[in-house]
Amino acid sequence: MGLTSKKVLALAVLFAVLLFVATVWFWPRLARRNWRAVSGRVAILLATQAAIFACVGLAANQAFGFYASWADLFGQETDQGVVIDNSAHGGASGPLQVVGTERIQMSNGSRPQIAGQVQKVDILGRTTHIATPAYVYLPPEYFQPQYRTRTFPAAVVLTGYPGTAHALVSKLQYPKTAMDLARQGRMQPMILVMLRPTLAPPRDTECVDIPGGPQTETFLAKDLTQAVQAHYRVGRGPGHWGIVGDSTGGYCALKLAIHHPETYAAGAGLSAYYKAPIDATTGDLFHGNKNLQNRADLLWSIKHLPAPDTSLLLTSSKVGEGNYKATLKLIDAVKATNKTRVSSIILASGGHNFNTWRREIPPTLQWISGRLTDR
Repeated sequence: MGLTSKKVLALAVLFAVLLFVATVWFWPRLARRNWRAVSGRVAILLATQAAIFACVGLAANQAFGFYASWADLFGQETDQGVVIDNSAHGGASGPLQVVGTERIQMSNGSRPQIAGQVQKVDILGRTTHIATPAYVYLPPEYFQPQYRTRTFPAAVVLTGYPGTAHALVSKLQYPKTAMDLARQGRMQPMILVMLRPTLAPPRDTECVDIPGGPQTETFLAKDLTQAVQAHYRVGRGPGHWGIVGDSTGGYCALKLAIHHPETYAAGAGLSAYYKAPIDATTGDLFHGNKNLQNRADLLWSIKHLPAPDTSLLLTSSKVGEGNYKATLKLIDAVKATNKTRVSSIILASGGHNFNTWRREIPPTLQWISGRLTDR
């Protein structure tokens, strides 16, 4: 049974309840003052508390999608790391392969022409040789005959770290939100490419081209969009792509829009930070290269590099978010460029969590849609 299985959570809850009952039942027998009784009381209390903490941890993981599997939890997930492809074109089958589909159930049916479709795909970067799974949401219009020759705008959607890509579908509900907004006429139909920025797990690469290591920024700026364009009817050229993410994914989204405006016409960072951290999860990202380190600082980039022709959306909360002051500072810096466009969502209160991001996702998708073209 997987880490995110409801059966695992149910068994953990059952085990915790049984331990609690056992504690109540055996406590009178353990009330003596000899070493065996004291050891028994300590053991049963520790076991009960550990079981309760396990239940809380499993429930939180299901709610927020921190880890996808036991291997992911214990840092053993290495299968989807950097893959070296020896062929000239990333394999005869192409850089993107559909490996499964998920139907979206609506009140009037679940056919793709009515509800759209979520496809699970495997993507291999032609130049970076990075391989990663992802989910692609195709709107209902994609399957309707009258739109068979139409191209669609697309947005890359990134999780935080470590995050799970499926949480963007099931927990944050990006496809359902996009479909509802399109039906209400508040945004145009868009293709969503949903993945996590952890492209060399378990390492947190912060979407950086690491010297001698994974070229994750190049993958997200070039390989990913080219793979999707080769497989789906996505518009080509400037103005067809946006990117959005939360937390680490928000930092990556803003950085990619700033550094690669020729690819991303709009970038939105939900609860983002603005400078790549260096810690145990990242390792040495820059190998002493000060220029690379400065470039990964978004405030430095805005102040010292040519102003990019792109649109940025920053979100924060006056109470509950640690990036509020930094967000205001970056907004002022972007406004001073007189070229890069900046918008913001500032909530009165809201923590660094899914509940806050669910409040920000509808206006964010509407904002991105208004800055992309389908032609």
